[in-house]
Amino acid sequence: MREVTMWQFSDNKHWAYLENRFDWVKRMNDVPQDPVYHAEGNVAIHIRMVLDALIAQPAYQALAPQQKEILWTAALLHDVEKYSTTVTEADGRITSKGHAKKGALTARQILYREVPAPFAIREQVVGLVRYHGLPLWVFDKPDPVKAAITAGMEVNTAWLALLARADVLGRTCADKAEMLYKIDCFEALCQEQQCWGTARAFATEEAKVYYLQHEESYPDYVPFKEHKAEVILMSGLPGAGKDNYVWRHYRNMPVVSLDDIRLQKGIAPTDKSGNGRVVQEAKELARTYLRKKQPFVWNATNITRQMRMQLTELFMTYKMKVKIIYIEVPYAQLLQQNSSREAVVPSIVVERMIDKLEIPAPWEAHTVEYVVQ
Repeated sequence: MREVTMWQFSDNKHWAYLENRFDWVKRMNDVPQDPVYHAEGNVAIHIRMVLDALIAQPAYQALAPQQKEILWTAALLHDVEKYSTTVTEADGRITSKGHAKKGALTARQILYREVPAPFAIREQVVGLVRYHGLPLWVFDKPDPVKAAITAGMEVNTAWLALLARADVLGRTCADKAEMLYKIDCFEALCQEQQCWGTARAFATEEAKVYYLQHEESYPDYVPFKEHKAEVILMSGLPGAGKDNYVWRHYRNMPVVSLDDIRLQKGIAPTDKSGNGRVVQEAKELARTYLRKKQPFVWNATNITRQMRMQLTELFMTYKMKVKIIYIEVPYAQLLQQNSSREAVVPSIVVERMIDKLEIPAPWEAHTVEYVVQ
């Protein structure tokens, strides 16, 4: 029987080693924080305190070793982009707006290129980094219930609360008790909405999509099933193997391929204005299938949520069911496969795309499938 090896970010967790090994850890020493919320000092001091607070929690100690490693890694990375987002305002206050969202992208890059992690582990860490502030601010959201349920489809909310508590305990501030109470309220909200430590279950795929993509909707509402056919929306970096996957599984379906249109028109992947024309032509072709309620495949990179949402909204307007299939291979294999394909994308462009990569969330379509090596 093959032995299952636990993934570790690093078997050496001494801070001096981490600073020497990773530039992004070392530069935390140079990032100031607002003394009102972080009187302890710079980001490096805060992260070390958070790590200590995390491992001291009984709920953390009760986790399996791999689960502990996921949370430890998320704690190490949760403020990684305060470096690029921290500014001193005119009134002297220090802010780092957007650091969680940008930090999630950076965490994914680190765990894909630098310290490769299995897909499920990596994306759980990314989700924890992205939503680490949510337990404190969920009730400030326009729809706290939807915010909690949406996050629960991407990340384990019980682990999220653990990280948030460590984030609060690992600092020096006057309102620590108030923030810990907010986290308790977040836990109660998640338990009430059946998304505590698990994704909320919806009655149907239509109910899930309707609730998560419509304002003023209710999680228990079940809309009438209207779609008659399915659109396959491919997603993945250049060279990941999308074309091969489509050929193996959907060769008998019409395919709207942006690469094919580029080749036909002689438009380079780096030609922004040309690519705009490619997308418009692809959408016109897609509409011919949509009007006929005919199943088809949309084959393109679709690496950002904004790109995918524009397409899913178009497809759903025609009452189609949408299935997103995300394809991924390891970093070294991706570069090799891209270099050997007919429509080679320049390596510098691929690297930029990795920097922007957002993995499809389960709530983005009726079905989301992950095909990962």
